[in-house]
Amino acid sequence: MAGTSRSEGRIGLLNGIAAYGMWGLVPLFWPLLKPAGATEILAHRMVWSLAFVGVALLVVRRWAWAGELLRQPRRLGLVVIAAAVITVNWGVYIWAVNSGHVVEASLGYFINPLVTIAMGVLILKERLRPVQWAAVGVGFSAVLVLTIGYGRPPWISLCLAFSFATYGLVKKKVNLGGVESLTAETAVQFLPALGYLLWLSAHGDATFTTEGTGHAVLLASTGIVTALPLVCFGAAAIRVPLSTLGLLQYLAPVFQFLLGVLYFGEAMPAERWAGFALVWLALVLLTGDAWRSSRRPKKVEAVQTVETVPVAASTPPAAVDV
Repeated sequence: MAGTSRSEGRIGLLNGIAAYGMWGLVPLFWPLLKPAGATEILAHRMVWSLAFVGVALLVVRRWAWAGELLRQPRRLGLVVIAAAVITVNWGVYIWAVNSGHVVEASLGYFINPLVTIAMGVLILKERLRPVQWAAVGVGFSAVLVLTIGYGRPPWISLCLAFSFATYGLVKKKVNLGGVESLTAETAVQFLPALGYLLWLSAHGDATFTTEGTGHAVLLASTGIVTALPLVCFGAAAIRVPLSTLGLLQYLAPVFQFLLGVLYFGEAMPAERWAGFALVWLALVLLTGDAWRSSRRPKKVEAVQTVETVPVAASTPPAAVDV
């Protein structure tokens, strides 16, 4: 049994690294789709993602959830909201990468845990521990420093962070599995996306049929690029501890940041380094506090104390939909 448990944990860890690694390297993929614009790429991503996950669910015959969802208008409404929010997130991210803002896009996923915590306090009325308050305060200072450095608020980062935090909050209330949730959301997106692509074709502006077979295949593969990391994430989520996933989630923005600086050659003046350093400090505080909190119940149990451990707000790791 112990060997099986270790094997399952190893499989889960590898799947987690694969998921966050693919999300971290995805900035290399979107530029390959040029000369398609961000909106056309986004529409293809919606259409082909539904095709991919639809076929996958047909193969494994997991459709019972769809009937239950259709009989629950409130959950269905939340799925529509999730689809709308993730559309904004996907669109801004694709545009940012293809417009030379990979570093600023990576910042959005660095500050996302801080935004999630802030939303937990403001919307869910959660209580924060002192270290979590300190992390949020440092994160806010980082945004101020970056605003001064950019000469404007880092709106790409803020848009990505707030849209994804909102998406995570809505998904938590919908309570669907990763593949099922993506299927439901892309089903909502499908008709508007398909209509837009048909409109582009009618006006002669679509690149799907005019830039060669290789370009068409790349556009169609956006469905795989979207769904495959999510499948790996689902395999990891059921096999490894939440604390481990919480650490793995930082792989994606780290890879994106390194790609932006080392591969795409984006500028990093001193004030931008200062802002990122503050964000990373906030994440160190947040991660350290979460790690101590996750280990505290075991320690309490070991010494057989009756002291009550307070339940405080935490930031669960999320699938990075980029």
